[in-house]
Amino acid sequence: DVAKKIEDDYNAFLENEHETSRKNDKAIVWDFLSKTWEGYRHSKPADFDQSPETGIAKDKLLALGKKLATLPEGKKYFRKIQKIFDDRLAAVETNNLDWGTAEMLAYATLLTEGNPVRLSGQDVERGTFSHRHAVVKTEDTEEEIETLNMLAENQAPFSVYNSFLSEYGVLGFEYGYSLATPQGLTIWEAQFGDFFNGAQIMIDQFITAGEDKWSTQSGLVMLLPHGYEGQGAEHSSGRMERFLQQCADENIQLVNTSTPANHFHLLRRQMNRPFRKPLVVFSPKMLLRYPSATSTLEEMATGRFQEVIDDAKAKVGTIDTVVFCSGKFYYEASEKATEMGVDNMAFVRVEQLYPLPQKQIEAVIAKYQPKNIVWAQEEPENMGAWHYIAMKLRHIPFIGITRVAAAAAAEGSKKLHERRLKQLFADLFQFAKK
Repeated sequence: DVAKKIEDDYNAFLENEHETSRKNDKAIVWDFLSKTWEGYRHSKPADFDQSPETGIAKDKLLALGKKLATLPEGKKYFRKIQKIFDDRLAAVETNNLDWGTAEMLAYATLLTEGNPVRLSGQDVERGTFSHRHAVVKTEDTEEEIETLNMLAENQAPFSVYNSFLSEYGVLGFEYGYSLATPQGLTIWEAQFGDFFNGAQIMIDQFITAGEDKWSTQSGLVMLLPHGYEGQGAEHSSGRMERFLQQCADENIQLVNTSTPANHFHLLRRQMNRPFRKPLVVFSPKMLLRYPSATSTLEEMATGRFQEVIDDAKAKVGTIDTVVFCSGKFYYEASEKATEMGVDNMAFVRVEQLYPLPQKQIEAVIAKYQPKNIVWAQEEPENMGAWHYIAMKLRHIPFIGITRVAAAAAAEGSKKLHERRLKQLFADLFQFAKK
């Protein structure tokens, strides 16, 4: 009898509420985030002509660099960890910063400016490639040390979480978190870029289309480790072609950066504009410790994110072939050209793939007046940015240099990888003069 009464009462409640709702002429949908987003606006095409200045005074960078690279005294650390932090401190003091140090410096500057930073992913505390070490455990007590939370008394909080193995669930949560926290930098890092496809639904339904469908902005950053290094089909590609296919109406930003300083400015840019936009970074693996891929404090103290980086070694008048490329492939191609003694080819980096910096690309072409204009990439012909570039810049006679089209993203054999890379260079340097 008691159970029956509870059921009857609940059914009566539902019927009453249903009748009440039918009397309403229209449903009112309340935007519960409107207050949170006061002071922000939607982006305009002109916002992407040039990035805002994002430099920080060198003395402040030096001070922050020393703090984030110094572990608290009086505690016992593993020797390997102590060496990593000693090396990071030496890099700051000798003005030769690698990728991980530049990334940590970007977070440090944002934190001391009042912007909270949140980072999650399957191995983000250490970093899949051991480049971050945002969390350190003591040897004897396993106390967790986060130097990014030891910068200043009034700093914003730094939060970092090793998440469980569900890209779909975690990326969905972080997207929602970014909607509610426009003043903070929210980042999700895939263990390898290939693994983002476990969250494809979140990307298709929300991240790339949310602003168009619901007028909702998000500043979510996705770090997708990307690069062809012979590690196989599941550890090589962040599938930039899939993201590029969804690019329209300035809905997201896609970048494939090649220097620590540019990555520093990129992360700071995300918080230094009056609007928010999802950012997909095809982050490097090889470049994390690559001797040529270092930056100075001066490069971070001044300037802004560079959408296009011209070839500093190229001389107008001697160049008849301009090779546009992006990411770590620039280093491989440029160093191969130096090894071969090639002096008629300029290697220009397109760091931002969307929104495409068309005016800057056209300015480079006008500068050199080349006979051959090439887009070169390490990805297969049916992947990467080649078809996107050919379509968006169809008025420019681009020549595409790519790996052969393939069903799998990358080769499972190291020998086959090297053979196809050799062929890629042979195709690229058909334009070489020595």
